[in-house]
Amino acid sequence: MDIQSKITSLLKKERYTFDDLVDVVVVLRSEQGCPWDREQDHKSIRNDFIEETYEVIEAIDTEDPVLLREELGDVLLQVVFHARIEEQEGRFDIADVANDICVKLIHRHPHVFGEVQVKDSAQVLQNWDAIKSEEKQRVSVTDKLRAIPPMYPALLRAQKVGKKASCFDFADAEQAKDKVLEEIAEVMAVTDDPIEAEKEIGDLLLAVTSLARMLHVNAEEALFHATNRFIDRFEAIEKAVEQQGIDITTADRAELERVWDENKKKSL
Repeated sequence: MDIQSKITSLLKKERYTFDDLVDVVVVLRSEQGCPWDREQDHKSIRNDFIEETYEVIEAIDTEDPVLLREELGDVLLQVVFHARIEEQEGRFDIADVANDICVKLIHRHPHVFGEVQVKDSAQVLQNWDAIKSEEKQRVSVTDKLRAIPPMYPALLRAQKVGKKASCFDFADAEQAKDKVLEEIAEVMAVTDDPIEAEKEIGDLLLAVTSLARMLHVNAEEALFHATNRFIDRFEAIEKAVEQQGIDITTADRAELERVWDENKKKSL
């Protein structure tokens, strides 16, 4: 079907399918389509993919099914768009993407599609990791550490690295706490050397992610919630000083600390 026929067919429909989405992207990327869509490549829309993914997370966190439906569509568009770019280069298409994920899921679920027996979800995850390492030919622990994408959020990556390197781990949370205290002391000893400060603060953050893991806390989520609490408390402080006719940007620090402590106690 040529591009004009695809356009005519799409305009006649009242409800669309996944195949129609593929056709819409084909049209947009064609000479008869949109100049902007035609000009894009993987790198030019890379950040769009990241932003759309975060918007899906927002919909999940706010438990908004209407928003979730919309944002999942935006992510699906990104997948189809990237696949179309590759199809135009003659390397693969969206059908290959679907095939590969099906092959992967079947291979990594031998307890469903094969004869392997599992007793619980923990064993499922162990098998998944072992099969994945075999597929990717990751033999050493270092292979597995280097396979964790460096573009992950730093806290998430650090916690995953610590988990993969569990053979060289703290015995328990108490040991991890001691390491955090040791790293705090080293941070406190730093003077005005920004390079040294970055190193020591990095070591401290890494130690904190280890402690979080020992306490079964997701470090990324912990910081996310802590930041939200800070914003809520800051808002309470700002409103409190505004009621006194004070500009928070010029207010006395001691007074702000007092109001902060009061609001922190209220939120506990």
